[in-house]
Amino acid sequence: MSRIGIFFAEGYEEIEALTVVDLARRAGLTIDMISVNGDREVTGSHGISVKMDKIFSEADFDGLDMLVLPGGMPGTKNLESCQELMEKLDEFYASKDKYVAAICAAPSIFGHRGYLKGRRATSFPDFEGHLEGAEVTHGAAEVDGNVITGRGMGCAIPFGLAIVELFLGKNAADELAEKIVYTR
Repeated sequence: MSRIGIFFAEGYEEIEALTVVDLARRAGLTIDMISVNGDREVTGSHGISVKMDKIFSEADFDGLDMLVLPGGMPGTKNLESCQELMEKLDEFYASKDKYVAAICAAPSIFGHRGYLKGRRATSFPDFEGHLEGAEVTHGAAEVDGNVITGRGMGCAIPFGLAIVELFLGKNAADELAEKIVYTR
């Protein structure tokens, strides 16, 4: 079974992060909420604190198939300043059988690291200039090779469903969308 790690830093966007966690778990995927700051509880950009499954040092990266970055400010900057996470992202991006995903402001990290050259990508409008080398779309979610990007909070469901579809197929994502009363 596929295993996903979603990374939380102080100031993350709550809906973007927790929608992905919720949809993955509803679909039967294993997803670990992982703190990058060593704390068992991380507070989002709107003051909502969430208990983590793991802290970064406990993460089993060999057992993960995807790394997910929620947006939010200053969460995105805090994720990008975690050098150990950036090294793991580089490893996953370079691998042919691993995936990286980011939504809202967080795709800017992918742009800064050169992951988006020649790929379709989307992000929060204010961060489109950071999608270096990408064919910038205004889609809710874009899947291009082993990279998934999402536009923003209002696109958290399509972004999460794109992740479900990647691992379980279109039928599973469509069935989940129907169960949560979401029209794809």
